[in-house]
Amino acid sequence: MIQLNSICKSFEGRTVLDDIDFSFDDGKTNLIIGQSGSGKTVLMKCIVGLLTPENGEVLYDGRDLIHMGKKEKQALRREMGMIFQSAALFDSLSVLENVMFPLDMFSTDTYRDRVKRARFCLDRVNLIDAQDKYPGEISGGMQKRVAIARAIALQPKYLFCDEPNSGLDPKTSLVIDDLIHGITVEYNMTTIINTHDMNSVMGIGDSILFIYQGRKEWEGTKDDVFNATNERLNNFIFASDLLRKVKQEENKAK
Repeated sequence: MIQLNSICKSFEGRTVLDDIDFSFDDGKTNLIIGQSGSGKTVLMKCIVGLLTPENGEVLYDGRDLIHMGKKEKQALRREMGMIFQSAALFDSLSVLENVMFPLDMFSTDTYRDRVKRARFCLDRVNLIDAQDKYPGEISGGMQKRVAIARAIALQPKYLFCDEPNSGLDPKTSLVIDDLIHGITVEYNMTTIINTHDMNSVMGIGDSILFIYQGRKEWEGTKDDVFNATNERLNNFIFASDLLRKVKQEENKAK
C-alpha cells in the first residue's frame, strides 16, 4: 500500500497540489485521472520521489519516502517498476536486452539466471518470439508490452504507469489494460496508473482518484462512476456524446 497524507506542492508561489489524501491498495489498479494541468503528473512525481512536497507524507507500507536517507531510497527504488508513456526502450538493444537492462544494473544473479528471468517476463507478456528483434522492428503495442516485461523484471512491489495507452489504438489499449491488471492481481502489486483513457477507467478502475485544480475532487471505483453525483467528475468522464448515451442507458436500465 502507498498512502498519501496531506500532500501539498507549489512552484514559485503557485499551488499545484493542495492537501491530497489517498490510499493506493495492493492487488488493485489504482487510477489517477483529471484534466490536463490538474496536477496528475506532479502528484505521480511526488509519489516516486522525483519531486519533494512542501508538506505531507508519502508512505510505502508505512515507510516515509520524504524523510528517508539516501540508502533507504535506493533500496526502495529497487522495489519500483515504471512504464513510461513512450515505452522508452533502447533502440540499440534487442527486446531481450531491454528487459535484461534493470537486471544487469541491479541484480546479483548470474548471466544465465538474468536471461532466464528476462525470458520469463517476455513470455508473461506473450512476446518470447520477439526476443531477438529490435524496438524499431516491432509495433507500438508490442513496445509497450516489452516495457511492461522490463518493469516487472525485478519483481517490484510497486508499479507506476504513465499514460500506458498513449498512442495506441482502442483494441491494443484493451490488451495493455488487461495485461497490467492481470499482472497486478497475480503479483499483488500496488499499481498506480496516470491516464486520460476512459476505457481504462471503465475497464480496470479498481480504485480511482479524480483531481481537479490540484485538489482531490472525488474517489471511488469504476462501479461508482455511473452513480456519481459530482458535476465536475461527470463533465470530465462523460465529455463525449457516446459516453453520455452510455450513462443514460445505464440509468434507464435501473
